[in-house]
Amino acid sequence: MSVEELLAARLRSAFAQVAGSPVDPAVRRSQHADYQADGALALARELGRAPREVAAEVVARADLDGLAELEVVGPGFINITVQTSALHSLLLQVYADSRLGVPQVASPQAVLVDYSGPNVAKEMHVGHLRSTVIGDAIVRLLEFEGHRVTRVNHLGDWGTPFGMLIEHLLDIGEQEAAHELSVGDLTGFYQAARRKFDGDPDFKRRAQLRVVALQSGDETTGRLWRLLVDESEKYFLSVYSTLDVTLGAADFLGESAYNDELADVVGELSALGLLTESDGALCAFPAGFTGRDGAPMPVIVRKEDGGYNYSATDLAALRRRCRAYDRAVYVVGTPQKQHFAMVFAVGADAGWVRPGQVEHVAFGSILGADGKMLKTRAGDSIKLSTLLDEAVARAAALAPTEDVAHFVGIGAVKYADLSSDRVKDYVFDWDRALSLTGDSGAYLQYAYARIQSLLTKGGSFAPGFSLKSPGFSLESPVERALALHLLGFPAAVSSAASTLQPHRLAGYLHGLATAYSVFYEKCPVLRAPTAEIRDGRLGLADLTGRVLTLGLSLLGIRTPTPL
Repeated sequence: MSVEELLAARLRSAFAQVAGSPVDPAVRRSQHADYQADGALALARELGRAPREVAAEVVARADLDGLAELEVVGPGFINITVQTSALHSLLLQVYADSRLGVPQVASPQAVLVDYSGPNVAKEMHVGHLRSTVIGDAIVRLLEFEGHRVTRVNHLGDWGTPFGMLIEHLLDIGEQEAAHELSVGDLTGFYQAARRKFDGDPDFKRRAQLRVVALQSGDETTGRLWRLLVDESEKYFLSVYSTLDVTLGAADFLGESAYNDELADVVGELSALGLLTESDGALCAFPAGFTGRDGAPMPVIVRKEDGGYNYSATDLAALRRRCRAYDRAVYVVGTPQKQHFAMVFAVGADAGWVRPGQVEHVAFGSILGADGKMLKTRAGDSIKLSTLLDEAVARAAALAPTEDVAHFVGIGAVKYADLSSDRVKDYVFDWDRALSLTGDSGAYLQYAYARIQSLLTKGGSFAPGFSLKSPGFSLESPVERALALHLLGFPAAVSSAASTLQPHRLAGYLHGLATAYSVFYEKCPVLRAPTAEIRDGRLGLADLTGRVLTLGLSLLGIRTPTPL
């Protein structure tokens, strides 16, 4: 339980006595005290009484002995100052806990998280970065809370383009195709196939026939399709390894996995009366979705020619997921917001989706310094592997070893993304991402490394030294500020996990590193006036380092070894 929750729990009884019913005390951190309870103002409006009078009655009825002192200020705020002895006790509890005070959920859920989702035989570009790192951070947060999480990498591995890709594979030979794909030249392979499809009528005819063969289950065509998928997956896995995300080979589950269920989905929706024929196609028209002309918008489930598109596949995936999981999370860009809202609505009409069971975790775009979509100077999408290689190369100037350069470079890219509110676009800037003084992954990693160096110099890793039960030094306002921030870690993790917004944890970690920096400047550690204060400040530094490394790990960012 976080300090805010502990204080709120103790105050809730007093508020309920005054109100005659449950009331949220609205406890939060404050610049004017350790915490502040704002609930008296709203309660006063409901009761038709003066806010200060209500606040004073709450304080009179509250039992916070041994925990905190209360004071009514302003128009009816209640300032809360945690007693030093209680603060010390709470810090010791967190220090002794391997989870640093973060509880596991009482009722774990089976959760599916769909993220990354590149297309077979197409290069992963910078646009795939957000889904991959946001999705992976969400997975890590939910797993840490205790949920049973299944990762799904919904590959684009089916459809009409595979006719031209397989024909191009046959033209250049299987070995050459496998080589091109294995070295990551997916863009060149795809573009070559597209040029022939657009410029060679005979190739186009063969490609169209190859689609029919693929969908009909032709053995040779299926084997060639599998080659394309396998080689592409090998390349994707190499990118994931560089990016240090938890997606693996077992998590690939492409569009093709739902082929055998599409006809049954159509049959079930038809039997429920949810499909209408429109221009030869079978469509669902979920309520509340209209075009600019006011006409209902369709979800095309089966095309005029009898084929299926990605909407049918998404419906099949939705049905399967809702039957197998308590919750399904789709980490896909904001441009797909309406599509998923309509698919989810059809699923709800069919009785597959329970309220709150599915969620589209939308995110904005990565912009360049010009405020436009981040691209190369030639106007092409930047390869994700190229961006990551450049990150490591730039970080080499800051790092003593190749391993540290990798941690810092990849951490910089991931933190720049995860520290931004995911629903918004953000500008990617190399100087900011790798800065050792600003809101950056490098700043947090540097803070951690400095802490480890301090602990080493202080002898905390020497034989016989133990910080198992440090006597934290909490006499100065700076020390108290750091201690209070440390105790906010459980609330930050809970907030990031419950809202699926990793930037809330990133913001907390930056605030912690800043509070530690002020503490380090104002409170001498190794040259403290007494051995007791020295060890107490080493304890604060040690706990800060542990919170930083755990918090960053939940974002998928590694911490380096001491400098």
